[in-house]
Amino acid sequence: MTTAPPVGSAPSGASGPDGVGPPPTPHGAATTERTSHRLRYAVVGIVLVGSLAFLLAKGLSSALNFYLPADQALAQRATLGSQTFNLEGVVKPGSVHDIRGGVDFVVTAGSASVQVDNSTSPPQLFQNNIPVIAVGHFSGTTFVSDQILVKHSSTYIAAHPGRVTAPNGSKR
Repeated sequence: MTTAPPVGSAPSGASGPDGVGPPPTPHGAATTERTSHRLRYAVVGIVLVGSLAFLLAKGLSSALNFYLPADQALAQRATLGSQTFNLEGVVKPGSVHDIRGGVDFVVTAGSASVQVDNSTSPPQLFQNNIPVIAVGHFSGTTFVSDQILVKHSSTYIAAHPGRVTAPNGSKR
C-alpha cells in the first residue's frame, strides 16, 4: 500500500531550485532569462561609459598645454621634475649657438634666465630677442627641448601692438 504525499508538497525530485516550493514554470524561466539579458546590457553599458570617460579624460589631459615663463619655471623646477611643458621666454641676444642638429640658447623672462639645449633645427623666424616657446623638460638646471615655436612674428606684433612684452618690460 502506498501513501499519498501530504497536501501542498510536491512529489520528490519535483521541488524548486532551493528545494522548497514548486518547480519553476516556463514563465519563470523567461523571467530569469530576461533578467540575465538586462544584466548583460547593464554591464556592457557600464563598460562603454567607463571607456568613454577614460578616453575623454586622457584626451583632455594630453590636450592641456600650459606655458610657464622662465622665471616661474625656475621657481617650480623641483615640482615639475622631468615633466614635459612649454617654456616661454625671449631669446637672450648673443646667446644663440648652433650645434650639430640643433641650437643652444638662453631664454629670459623677468629677471630669470634659463639655458635651453634644443636637439632640432629651429624655425626660420628664430632669432635673438624674439619671444619663443620651447617644448621639453628640465634636466638639472638646463631645459632640454625637442621643439621650438616662434611665439610671434614681426607681422603679428605690428598687427597687435601691446600684446608682446619685450625683455625690458615694454610692450611691442
